[in-house]
Amino acid sequence: MTQDAIDLQQRAVAQLVELLPQRNELTFRAPTGSGKTRMMADIMSRVLEQQPQVVFLVSTLSKGGLAEQNHEQFRRLAADGTFPALRPYLINTEVGSEERLSIPGDYNVYVLPRDLYKRGGRLMQGAMQAWLMDTVMINQHPVYLVKDECHQATNNLDNLAPGFFSKVINFSATPNLKRGQHPDVEITDQDAVRAALIKHVEMGSDDDTVDDALRKLEEIQPMYRDLLGVNPCLIIQISNKQRAAEELRKIEEALARHQQLKWMLIVDKEKDCRTNDKVGRLPVGRWKDYAKGNSSTVDVIVFKMVISEGWDIPRACMLYQVRDTTSKQLDEQVMGRVRRNPRLADYEHLSPEAQQLATTAWVWGIPPEKMRRMMAVRLANKDEIPPRLQVKTTMLRPLTERQAFDIKTLLGDIKEDIAHASLFDLYRQLQRADEQVRQLCYQYADGHSGRWWHFAENLGKVEKAYSSYICDYEQSMVMRDETVSLPVKSLYTDNEHYATIADWVWRRRDGKDRFSFDSEAEREWAEVLKELSHKVVMRAGDETLSDCGDRYLWGKNYLAGSAIRFEYYQAGIHASYPDFVMRDRQGRIHLFEVKSVNVAQSQLFDTEEYKEKVRTLKECYLHCSRLTGQLFYLPVLKQDVWQISCFADGEERTLSKEQFVESITTGTIKK
Repeated sequence: MTQDAIDLQQRAVAQLVELLPQRNELTFRAPTGSGKTRMMADIMSRVLEQQPQVVFLVSTLSKGGLAEQNHEQFRRLAADGTFPALRPYLINTEVGSEERLSIPGDYNVYVLPRDLYKRGGRLMQGAMQAWLMDTVMINQHPVYLVKDECHQATNNLDNLAPGFFSKVINFSATPNLKRGQHPDVEITDQDAVRAALIKHVEMGSDDDTVDDALRKLEEIQPMYRDLLGVNPCLIIQISNKQRAAEELRKIEEALARHQQLKWMLIVDKEKDCRTNDKVGRLPVGRWKDYAKGNSSTVDVIVFKMVISEGWDIPRACMLYQVRDTTSKQLDEQVMGRVRRNPRLADYEHLSPEAQQLATTAWVWGIPPEKMRRMMAVRLANKDEIPPRLQVKTTMLRPLTERQAFDIKTLLGDIKEDIAHASLFDLYRQLQRADEQVRQLCYQYADGHSGRWWHFAENLGKVEKAYSSYICDYEQSMVMRDETVSLPVKSLYTDNEHYATIADWVWRRRDGKDRFSFDSEAEREWAEVLKELSHKVVMRAGDETLSDCGDRYLWGKNYLAGSAIRFEYYQAGIHASYPDFVMRDRQGRIHLFEVKSVNVAQSQLFDTEEYKEKVRTLKECYLHCSRLTGQLFYLPVLKQDVWQISCFADGEERTLSKEQFVESITTGTIKK
């Protein structure tokens, strides 16, 4: 998982935990595939560390075994030491007819399949209330109700809320606003896409048929298998009502024209499920589990049922909705089935081409109204722009590559303890350490348990040496061997901050020249660069680009596929992707990270976290400018005034907008 993804999850968790003492009910919104269950476990763990007496009741949908999945993940995260405070228990009603149903009282996380607590059910015959009475009234444990997929009604549990639940925490990708589930904490789809937690969506044409979707699947299969080691999957959703039989007939006719593809049909009744794959040898109940695997031979899955919750299949990257005049908008939960990143665990080690493939989903259907459109862009001239717009990037080299450093020497003078500390405490501490520190441990131990203990018990000394090294950019920051450029193709999210730009490096796939930016500050800075490029005309005899006119080469550094990144350290190694990149007429490279402290963002700006981030970026860019010879800028918009920090040759200057424009046009900023 990328550090950006980890940071995004941890920030959201910290925000929600901080709000808990102030509210009795909170709503957390995160898109499907963004690690909601893990974040749920993290929240419970942090609360339990502060208040060990709290007990959580996690209400989860019964569909697709979602309760079992959540319980298993909680159990695994507790067992591997990630969140050892969790003691999960899966509530069930499977007891003999003569036995009395009861819920044990020695756990702190109870996972409840929602549909078990219903009228006529065994839990409603007294077992649930008896457990709550014992927990709350007798043992004085506050119970926090966690509603997973809170957009689904939980009326029976809601009736218990006033008497038994101290807090209610709602989780969903699609909170029900009509029930007052307005997000208090949110991970937006855009943030999740940027962190590579989920795929961005490319919507297919309204005129595309099932055959078109099948041809697209066949087109990407070789790349998916070669670059990702994954067999991609297309999900086809058909109606549950009258038209289903006719829709299914047309789909089967299309599949017959693509005989090399393996498919399976999942419907309500097992006897009506069909497949042309070897999975047919297994009981139908095991088909869905088989289809999950990245190496599964099933290429196409046809559903005649709702697939909105409870089934994770990260290799699914395409969704086709059979449409007619009565078709409804695609449910965001359904779209979430094809948005999971199949290589999330090792995403950072993939090539740029593989990363772009792993984070792209193709969808044919009617998108939700509030879904922001992803716009495809390409370089105006793919043959000329990359060679001219070459950027030097930096990285922080591992501590093991530091000259004269040896972990054995560092730890060699420390005698091993006669009595070791708790294995579980040491493991938990090690899991919270930086990834590079953990790798040092595994390299040092090399299978020897004694060395593992020795390292873990002296973790503080190793972390001190690591921090001293990694934060000293004079030692740790180096240039990457190869220069990079903007990707030939990329994408951006339509965020409404529009500017019309006809003469920068990008072209929209639809030919229009109206571009959207992430913030109003970004849009205004784009206007500054656009105006600048109009003012400065390349001198006669200078090399020009026919597609870009006599302007500077400049453009947005769109994250999709971008290799223009600079590593820095802030409680872990992170990467800065400057918002804009520009090559001036003298061939110098300018990189811009745009910030704003205007009213809409003033609360964020006033936080110590935001200020520390700016300070860290300044230090990073200072050293990057010295190493690369490139110019870095932090333009900050306050009201209508730009305050620009410029970093050149390891020195910082503060410029106004007018001074910046003059320095570029006259070439007076020293290289």
